[in-house]
Amino acid sequence: MSKTEVLTPANSQLIFIDHQPQMAFGVQSIDRQVLKNNTVGLAKAAKIFDVPTTITTVETDAFSGHTYPELLDVFPEAPLLERSSMNSWDDQKVRDALAKNAAKGRKKVVVSGLWTEVCNTTFALSCLNDTDYEIYMVTDASGGTTLEAHDRAMDRMVQAGVVPVTWQQVLLEWQRDWAHRDTYDAVMALVREHSGAYGMGVDYAYTMVHKAPSRSQHTGTRLDPVAAK
Repeated sequence: MSKTEVLTPANSQLIFIDHQPQMAFGVQSIDRQVLKNNTVGLAKAAKIFDVPTTITTVETDAFSGHTYPELLDVFPEAPLLERSSMNSWDDQKVRDALAKNAAKGRKKVVVSGLWTEVCNTTFALSCLNDTDYEIYMVTDASGGTTLEAHDRAMDRMVQAGVVPVTWQQVLLEWQRDWAHRDTYDAVMALVREHSGAYGMGVDYAYTMVHKAPSRSQHTGTRLDPVAAK
């Protein structure tokens, strides 16, 4: 497998690392609401394309708290792989989950986690050191305790061969061709919900250009202008 081979639903797997409240509280490199939006958007993308997804947590009861409900709602039956180590690669359950998918040709491991400079970096370096997997770090669905910490961690990982990506880049790389109609509608729905200005543009095109009805359930009337006297 080569890094020049683009991400596809068939060659990818996804891991979420420690998307838990106490970890998010310490994030300063990205707005935390944006972080959650991007993380959940990435999860929904994986669901659309049936990309195997691993969720791992650390010290849930003792420190970090429960994984975002919005993330768990995307994968309600997924096991949560609890750890004590900050490095996910130190837990055999995590290794086994990734290896099971890699054995089916899914050696491109897409990563979203907290914090970039600790849990993401140690996992990425250890995984690269011990396997022939490739690591794709979703920078805008990950966060560090400072922007400096996040950026330096990304620099370190890139030097080691990690590929930096963004969540929407992953989504659209998996879609690849708008002629893939089996996922088109779901991708458009995801974009409208999680992609900000891009989603607003899709809504505008649907309603103003293609004359589709608004997707809102608004039942009130629109009152015509009345000049003030």
